[in-house]
Amino acid sequence: METKKRMTRKLDLLTAVEQVVELSKGSRLNAEFFKKAAHPLKHLSERLEMTKEQSVMMALFIDNSNDTSIRNSDFSRHLECSTTRVIRLMSDIEELERRGLVCCRRDESDISYRVPWEVVEAFKRNEKYTPRDYSGLNCSELFNVIEEIMKMRKDKELSTEVAIMRLQQLMDGNNHLLFVQKLKSFNLYEKDEMLLLLFSHLFVNNNDDNIGYHDLNFFFDCPTQWSLIKGRLNKNSHILQETKMIEFNNDEGFVNRESFRMTWAAKQALFSELNLVSMNQDRKNVIKHEEIVQKQLYYDKAVASQVSDLGQLLEESHYNDVCSRLKDKGYRSGFTCLFYGAPGTGKTETVLQLARQTGRDIMQVNISEIKSMWVGESEKNIKKVFEQYRMKVETSTIAPILLFNEADAIIGKRQEGAERAVEKMENSIQNIILQEMETLNGILIATTNLAQNMDKAFERRFLYKIKFNKPTLEARMQIWHSMLPELQESDIRALAEKYDFSGGQIENIARHYAIDSILHSDSAASLEKLMEHCDSERLEQKESRKIGFK
Repeated sequence: METKKRMTRKLDLLTAVEQVVELSKGSRLNAEFFKKAAHPLKHLSERLEMTKEQSVMMALFIDNSNDTSIRNSDFSRHLECSTTRVIRLMSDIEELERRGLVCCRRDESDISYRVPWEVVEAFKRNEKYTPRDYSGLNCSELFNVIEEIMKMRKDKELSTEVAIMRLQQLMDGNNHLLFVQKLKSFNLYEKDEMLLLLFSHLFVNNNDDNIGYHDLNFFFDCPTQWSLIKGRLNKNSHILQETKMIEFNNDEGFVNRESFRMTWAAKQALFSELNLVSMNQDRKNVIKHEEIVQKQLYYDKAVASQVSDLGQLLEESHYNDVCSRLKDKGYRSGFTCLFYGAPGTGKTETVLQLARQTGRDIMQVNISEIKSMWVGESEKNIKKVFEQYRMKVETSTIAPILLFNEADAIIGKRQEGAERAVEKMENSIQNIILQEMETLNGILIATTNLAQNMDKAFERRFLYKIKFNKPTLEARMQIWHSMLPELQESDIRALAEKYDFSGGQIENIARHYAIDSILHSDSAASLEKLMEHCDSERLEQKESRKIGFK
């Protein structure tokens, strides 16, 4: 009688679940059970839009929803039937999984389930569970959802089939995004598209540019399928490699067939909507050629001739022709240049002017940022510099210049028998740079004040070496005139003869003099005042008193 009262009262979802669970206990899901439970099963089936068999399994799942590891054996004990009987209902359980009502974890020797909390909440509200609407997302939100799906697949809560289905639904609901549009424009087969999506997830969500097979294999639950993909990747014959979307990593100049990364071109094509630090962090060190201010430089005849020749070589038409001919002859096509000489002689400014004249941007390396206090990080930093430069060469219409400014700290003589961690690190950095110079495709220019301390191995690898001398008397006069055109020629000669300054020192004096004139509202050039600034610039050392025993 009590059971009949419960059966006849107004049903909600949880009441219907309760009744199905109670009637199914020990029933072995026989015909009598389906007859007795017809009313609550009909209610569940109509409200949830599923078959009666699926409604039974859904009721049992909800009854066990406090357990995050529900097994088929739990159902067979409740129903007092064989596990085989439950296995016959696997297709119904898989449909519940496809609809997001249950999550399945598939280990090698075990299968378990859990009910997502949002499904339980929907039952508590007496509502049919509707999966979250993931359409209309921005690109960051899209990758957050991709991360959720990938985590569930990695935890084996989704099969490859269901993971692909959910990812495809996610893409279809966000066709407005450039990322999705570009992804679909490649017209890849489903599994190849999913692999590219997996690479994208690892780069965007994990900032991972060192992707191994172990980072990929979790997604594919078919060993034969994964073996085929792995074989093609290893042979560099996968469609993503042939279309230059992914590539092998380099390990100290050697191809590492166990490690992959997305190409710079693929990243630029796919991730333009995302403000990724990993893609933007090098922009602060890029000098655009169109932003370089034109400046007149003065050299002696030998340096002027060498700089002129280098400038002609770097003109794009000459550069491409020379590179092609060198390759045809079996020579390396990279150009490595060393500018050395005293401070202030125009080494860095020459690089800037060459870049401006030839339309080449400059990727400037910050040496202090390269050297890290953490063991191994400095080596990674220098490798990343060359990786970024290679990407820029590949994606730029005109190859940029890689500038190691004030490179004394990294091209000095290597430490023999290095034992201290710092010495080992510096030697390792130098070895990496030497290897990269051997395979360089592009233009590298290094400037240094201390060429006499340079390691011989570097000296051999610089194709062009230009020594910047302090300016001659005539050059100094030209610099003084360009900086302070209001000076009398006699004053210019007097300053040039008395002070053997570099161009940088003369510019310092001119700036100091200009500031002084502004502060004191005096626009007239004073030779006496200029000489005072010159004497201050020289910082002549007074003879110091000797300390010690007589």
